[in-house]
Amino acid sequence: MTDLSELSASDVCGAHGLRALALACKPAVIRGLCSNWPSTLAGLRGPEAAMAYIGQFAAGRAAEYFSAPSALGGRYHYGEALAGFNFTRETIRVGAALERISANVLKPDETGYLGSLPADAYFPGFAEDNPIDLFDRDGRPRLWLGNPSTVACHYDSYDNLACVVAGRRRFTLYPPEAIGDLYVGPIDHTLSGQPISLAAGAPDGAGAFPRFAAAQAKAVVAILEPGDALYLPKLWWHQVDALDPVNILVNYWWDGFSSGPDSPYASLLLAMIAIAERPAAERAAWRSYFDHYVFRPDGHPLAHLPEAQHGILGPLAQGSYGRIRALVMKMLRHG
Repeated sequence: MTDLSELSASDVCGAHGLRALALACKPAVIRGLCSNWPSTLAGLRGPEAAMAYIGQFAAGRAAEYFSAPSALGGRYHYGEALAGFNFTRETIRVGAALERISANVLKPDETGYLGSLPADAYFPGFAEDNPIDLFDRDGRPRLWLGNPSTVACHYDSYDNLACVVAGRRRFTLYPPEAIGDLYVGPIDHTLSGQPISLAAGAPDGAGAFPRFAAAQAKAVVAILEPGDALYLPKLWWHQVDALDPVNILVNYWWDGFSSGPDSPYASLLLAMIAIAERPAAERAAWRSYFDHYVFRPDGHPLAHLPEAQHGILGPLAQGSYGRIRALVMKMLRHG
């Protein structure tokens, strides 16, 4: 099992403290980071107070609401043989969804779930009432609300700060290198955008998916109480279990190391069509070039030359980004 750092709120100060975590690219629990938020204090008074607090900010917009029979225990997943899904999606007003989530506590015929709602659009004023000093200009909050649920094991392409304000959350984490042992499902037929691990969501993952045992050996489990936060690096796989009758989480996604609008994931997809089905020997040759020019285990590929002669391999922020991008776009236009 991989080690998981445990920090206090005083260990992570300002944007530079968060950047230090991102540079290490290792998950860390930050105890008590949001313990003084009004939303957290409301949640400690119980589910009714938590939902009343959130409800006062609801802007009346509609959002996608997930629901499933309570017998499923909130395990939102595919249907049989990846055909369809075992839950229902409907677009309803957020206020009505909050009422259903609250009603499910008293009459649990279903479990309900609202996910990834930008606070500025759906709960204006929430961010200002629950401030955080870890971001300069990036990182605006999103809200996740619902009854007990299991969000299938997936990854995100952004760094994530997840803050628990009501209910407890259990995060089961797997490092990026575990991807081959997680038996990942389709990337274009997903539950909610990201591909998921079929093994981590199976009742008997190790039996149906024998390589999953290797991933389990690398797993990290973190249980967060209200007021706690988790820093989760991009590309780390995570299954999230909301454990109480009403659960509210606030998260922030950001990428502190982006040089421009182009994402690493876009380059991955392009590499799939350009390289993935070439002969094995040729793929191995391209891997050497990717290592040399992109991953750079031995340092800058032109370290043997003066910086003035690095050309488009000079610093991205000093013009190379635009020159490389223009070259790529020209290639894509003309084939």
